[in-house]
Amino acid sequence: MILPVRHEGRSFVATLTAVLAQDYPNLVEVLVVDGMSEDATREVVRELAARDPRLKLLDNPGKIVPCAMNVGIRAARGEFIVRVDGHTIVAPDYVSRCVAAWKASGAACVGGRMDAVGATPFGRLVALATGSSFGVGNSHFHYSEEPRFTDSVYLGAWPRATLLAAGGFDEEMVRDQDDELNYRLRKLGGTIWLDPSIVSSYTPRGDLRKLWRQYYQYGLWKVRVFQKHPSMLSLRHFAPSLFVIAGAAAAIAATFTGWGRALFFAGAAIYLAGAFLASLRLPGTVRERLLLPIVFFILHAAYGTGFLVGAFRFAPRWLARETVRGVATERGGEIVP
Repeated sequence: MILPVRHEGRSFVATLTAVLAQDYPNLVEVLVVDGMSEDATREVVRELAARDPRLKLLDNPGKIVPCAMNVGIRAARGEFIVRVDGHTIVAPDYVSRCVAAWKASGAACVGGRMDAVGATPFGRLVALATGSSFGVGNSHFHYSEEPRFTDSVYLGAWPRATLLAAGGFDEEMVRDQDDELNYRLRKLGGTIWLDPSIVSSYTPRGDLRKLWRQYYQYGLWKVRVFQKHPSMLSLRHFAPSLFVIAGAAAAIAATFTGWGRALFFAGAAIYLAGAFLASLRLPGTVRERLLLPIVFFILHAAYGTGFLVGAFRFAPRWLARETVRGVATERGGEIVP
């Protein structure tokens, strides 16, 4: 198991305790790859490692997730790799179900849903919003109830040889590294299998600013995914950025003309109606359902804004020949860069 972490603090004890309590009999090692944390994260790992020799602490000078995963992939001794993040608590049979799903499906990557459990009132709203197709589109790993082949899963589990053959994680991708890797796996003929019986709980961002930043970065780095793999691009990916453009244009028009105000309020009414209808389909209190449109708006506006900024920020790269900065790949018994 590989855990890419940074600045998890004392709360990391719960994640590691769940990982070390797995019922899988052949759990060889748990590699915590830390991005040079300056809080209690490393102390927590050392304390638990003193009692469980399977637990090891590795350094990640690159400090971001794809660099951490590649450090772990290189160091791993096991044949099967399971990723767990620091904000996640996995069920005792998590690894067992990952291995069983891989054997049954033959997929290049298997994983479960992102079952969000908010730790604050705002976090609970985020958990509800990201469990809705209105909030996150057709990202099935947020809400699917049925096993299925899909584009992506939460976290992921792979044969180590499969990751090496694909070149590992692209170390340029600060965000969206899973989407980028999964595309390469599919391009190599592999499949991605989502099994909701692979259970874990994830703690989403607990305040508005952090949520905005997270989804802004998702939109920003999605541009780089498309630049590296243009065939991934479809019209639905433009929806959040078109939402931002249309909203901004209508807001500007509303300050000058009567028809602009009418257009702005009509658009806002349609969006709010859709958001409220979506909220009625979700569990939660009346107050949470009334507040959910705010969270929906943050998800859509932040992602769309990030996508637009990325389109300009990375503009010189549209015609560039893109490469993957990952681990060496293993072919024919040789390691090839």
